[in-house]
Amino acid sequence: QVQLVESGGGLVQAGGSLRLSCAVSGVIFSNYAMGWFRQAPGKEREFVGTISWIGYTTYYADSVKGRFTMSRDNAKNTVELQMNSLKPEDTGIYYCAAARAVVRDTTKGMNYWGKGTLVTVSS
Repeated sequence: QVQLVESGGGLVQAGGSLRLSCAVSGVIFSNYAMGWFRQAPGKEREFVGTISWIGYTTYYADSVKGRFTMSRDNAKNTVELQMNSLKPEDTGIYYCAAARAVVRDTTKGMNYWGKGTLVTVSS
């Protein structure tokens, strides 16, 4: 059974930082590119970033570029999202997802999804 479990969400003031983690089980982790996505209240889910199978390549949405950083540890089957200089518009449920191919700027093509972790950024 494939499981993706996000953690690390919470309430933070604008300008602060959070580090999200996603633990993956039930698949050969290094066979999957990983993505982070988010969904703000009343809005559609959107792409945040992606990291390739070994972590050599990352790609970010323009809205988070320079503030968010993805990393992965294939020995621990985890992927992380370091979020700095947070803004109120970063508020939402953050999901990690796994895909056999690297996806960019889309929520389509992901094979497995976690249930999400809530990030709230207060102004």
